[in-house]
Amino acid sequence: MAEEILTMRGITKVYQLGEESSQVLNGIDLTVERGEFLAVLGPSGSGKSTLMNIIGCLDVPTDGEYFLHGRKIAEESQKSLAQIRSKEIGFIFQSFQLLQRQTAFENVELPLIYANMKERDRQERVKEMLTKVGLADKMYHFPNQLSGGQQQRVAIARAIATNPTILLADEPTGALDQKTGAQVMELFHALNDEGRTIIMITHDAKIAAHASRIVRILDGNISEGELEDA
Repeated sequence: MAEEILTMRGITKVYQLGEESSQVLNGIDLTVERGEFLAVLGPSGSGKSTLMNIIGCLDVPTDGEYFLHGRKIAEESQKSLAQIRSKEIGFIFQSFQLLQRQTAFENVELPLIYANMKERDRQERVKEMLTKVGLADKMYHFPNQLSGGQQQRVAIARAIATNPTILLADEPTGALDQKTGAQVMELFHALNDEGRTIIMITHDAKIAAHASRIVRILDGNISEGELEDA
C-alpha cells in the first residue's frame, strides 16, 4: 500500500484586508503519496501560490488540517517548522533565487551549512549534486555567467542537496524558453524516477502534462482534471 506523505483536509485561507476579507482557498482536500509527481494546474489568481505556501510551511491555513509525514503541522513549533523547511522540503522557484555574489558551488553549499554538515562531506555533496544536474564544469561560475536553464539547474541542485522528501516547484519553467524548459522537465523526471516526490505548481497545461497526476485549481477549489480544455 502506498504511503501518504502529505494530507490536507478542508484547508481554507482567508486574507483580511482592513474590513474586507478575501477567501482564497475553499476547503481543499488533497493527498500526495511518496514518490508521486503531482502537478497543480491553475491560472493566475486561482489560489495555487497560496496552496504552495501552505504545503511548504511558509503560510498557515485559516481552517482545516494539514499533515506532513503524519505530523499535524498546526501543532509544530516555529523551530520545528524551520527544520521541516530546511530538511524535508526542497524549494524551486521561477526566478531561481540564487545569490548573485556567490558561485554555483556556494549557492548549493548554503543549505548544507545551515544543516551543520561537515566541510569535507559538504564539498563532496555539492560536487555530486552539480554533477547530477549536468554542471560539473560550471561549479565556480557566478549566476550572471550562466544561462537561465543553467541557473535553474543550480537551483535544483540546491533544492536536492539536503535530500528532502518533497521537491516543491513553483512555475519552474516560467522564466525559460520552451527547449530549455523541456530539458529541466527531463531532469525532474530523472529525479522522480529516483523516488523523489515532486509537487509542481504551474499555469501551463503542457508542463503539467509531464506529471503522473494532475489536480486543477480554480477560484480556490481543487479537482482532479483532464487537460482537454486547459
